[in-house]
Amino acid sequence: MIAPIPHQYVDRASGRIVTEKLIADRAVAFLYNRLRESAPTLFRALTSARMSSLLAFSHYDRPGGHRRPAEQVFARLGIDWQECLQPPGYYSTMRRIFERQIRYWELRPMDEDPAVIVSPADARLLIGSFAESSALFIKDKFFDIKELLGSDSLWPSHFHGGDFAVCRLTPDKYHYNHLPVSGRVTAIYEVDGCYHSCNPLAFIAVASLYSKNRRVVTVIDTDVEGGSRVGLVAMVEIVALMIGDIVQAYSREGYVDPQPVRPGLMVRKGCPKSLYRPGSSTDVLLFQPGRINFAPDLVVNSRRHDVTSRFASDSGRPLVETDIRLRSPLAWRREKLANPLLENNR
Repeated sequence: MIAPIPHQYVDRASGRIVTEKLIADRAVAFLYNRLRESAPTLFRALTSARMSSLLAFSHYDRPGGHRRPAEQVFARLGIDWQECLQPPGYYSTMRRIFERQIRYWELRPMDEDPAVIVSPADARLLIGSFAESSALFIKDKFFDIKELLGSDSLWPSHFHGGDFAVCRLTPDKYHYNHLPVSGRVTAIYEVDGCYHSCNPLAFIAVASLYSKNRRVVTVIDTDVEGGSRVGLVAMVEIVALMIGDIVQAYSREGYVDPQPVRPGLMVRKGCPKSLYRPGSSTDVLLFQPGRINFAPDLVVNSRRHDVTSRFASDSGRPLVETDIRLRSPLAWRREKLANPLLENNR
């Protein structure tokens, strides 16, 4: 089998181009290129909830856990264990490492300005727009809005022509999701689906893949007292291969007294919202037309031509990801900006 092409992203902090070390890349290539076409029934079984759960148990909950000292496991995965709340001895299983809590209030500083929208996760970020007049225009590449939000949902019409951000969490990332905005929860519901891999190869093979996986949709009204004032924001938490569950656990301070997210709940930007259990996964943010402008460096990175990306637009233009930190600036409320260089969505 021919080796898949490399996949690169831009490290936001340094500006360096990094070649991603994708886990089980050849296995994913076989699953999505050969097996999907030659044995579709088996392919559907392998991307089912049951198989995803079995794979997760084998990798994260197998009796005996990892046999190496926790520090070695963290180092192999590229995780800084000193960020964690618990000492190394606590991390006796891969599940505990995956579901780790960190001192985010110290290590992921946040701009408290209400006009700043922040990243919901440590992730590889892609930004785009559904407005044909936008330089970031991407037509139904990663998802169809109606399918993503549910075929019976009334919400898709609110986001047509708007902007979006796709946050891809790789297995080594911290897997709590945090709120990108402040506001009042208008709706939260689940849409059933499969458990496809979030490896970029899977997106090449399966159109609108994010619309196919099981997901939780949360709609937040930010045009309320104490809100971010950027209209309605949809936060879609999407499972992937080996993700067993999405646990809603909103905490206003640290991880204290977590509570379910429900309609009517007033939520605060930067606070933990939910936890993926376990594997890799994706957050998608949807914004209404004309309400936000993405951070200029993210726009510049998305248009780079010196990066090898497996993602591409319909015209063949590379779609480049930026490695972004939790609670760092992702976008600004549009009316906040006076600099014409930031008017990238018009």
